[in-house]
Amino acid sequence: MGMELGAFDGNYVIDPAATWRELLAGPDRAHFAEDLGLWLIWRHEDVRRALADGERFKNALTLTPLFELCPAAMDVAMRIDAPATTAAADAPVHTRTRKALRATFATTAKGVAEQYLEVIDRRVDELVGRLADRAGAEVDLVPAFTSELPLLVLVDLLGVPERDIPLIRNWADGQIALVWGRPSPADQERLAGGLLDFWRYCRSLVTRRLDEPAAGRPDDFLGRVLRYRGGADAVLSIDEVASFAFNLLVAGHETTAGLLAHGIDHALSRPELWGRIARDPGHVPALVEETLRFTPPIDGWLRVTSAPVELGPVTIPAGARCLLLLGAANRDPAVFGQPDLLDTDRPDAREHLSFGHGAHFCVGAALARLEAERALTALARAFPDLRLAAGHTRSFHPNAGFRAHRDLRVAIQAIA
Repeated sequence: MGMELGAFDGNYVIDPAATWRELLAGPDRAHFAEDLGLWLIWRHEDVRRALADGERFKNALTLTPLFELCPAAMDVAMRIDAPATTAAADAPVHTRTRKALRATFATTAKGVAEQYLEVIDRRVDELVGRLADRAGAEVDLVPAFTSELPLLVLVDLLGVPERDIPLIRNWADGQIALVWGRPSPADQERLAGGLLDFWRYCRSLVTRRLDEPAAGRPDDFLGRVLRYRGGADAVLSIDEVASFAFNLLVAGHETTAGLLAHGIDHALSRPELWGRIARDPGHVPALVEETLRFTPPIDGWLRVTSAPVELGPVTIPAGARCLLLLGAANRDPAVFGQPDLLDTDRPDAREHLSFGHGAHFCVGAALARLEAERALTALARAFPDLRLAAGHTRSFHPNAGFRAHRDLRVAIQAIA
């Protein structure tokens, strides 16, 4: 059955949940979105199964742009020879690279706290201090806090020069726009050029690190990966190490930035909720988890079928690109009671699929949770009377997968 999702139209950009409710209320389990050329899957059970089924739902085209690039942009994009290692990799490559990631990057709550808490708190305190210096002013928290914090943490963890943050931010934003957006031909060529520069930057970064004495390499992520590699391409090639940086600098930045902005927005839109976490930070983890369910920073994710897939009376053909509507799955009433209610006391919040499921479950999930919890705790403690700026209107970047605030304007009051 066919339909149009309208992912770049005003109604979906403002309130995608209205479309999700219509899909979930109907009897069907899949539709072909004619405006995107993709099959849509939205029920929690079906999305969860697709995420876990690496045989029928492949990852190879996950980072391929939704729309065909113009010839000039395609010429540039074809020069980006980054190997698939994470989101766009399938077994057996993904099995090998995932093993390397788990050996060099903390992925559990305990491991993340032990290895990264000091870095996170230092960067959170730095940004909160900058906000305190602007007491009495209106501030856009997207550039001043929610987008800045994940990048600062990542450059510390990966061993990337902090001076390069503006470049990395532009490149990362450009990749999201190129892959998941609907840019004009002129913008496609510009964004593809930026992505090529980004890939060359990551490869140069790793090449320079190879010149360091192995025993003297810093104990950051790149240093650990190069030690893990041990000079053996069969373990990891140099381009695969660079691909780790290429992917983590985007995924670890954009997703956590979105989570932070959504969480702050929800709490400030409900003053009693902001007051609650300001008085008792023990409520913050529940807010973070319910934010992940209610407004995931990634509300759609791509897979491609390797064989025909039957979902009810509908058969999705082999070789079809599918958009898994994570946001809709997180509102499925078959799993969540009162799914359209933001409820930080709900017992089923962790059934969300915002970090994926199965072999490709987000490697940075524990880091994102900890960053969001520490940031929200510090922000509410420092600014218990923080409020949205008068006249602030919520708006988001048009995008089929990443849901990101254009801005988040707040009134900063005196620090407590």
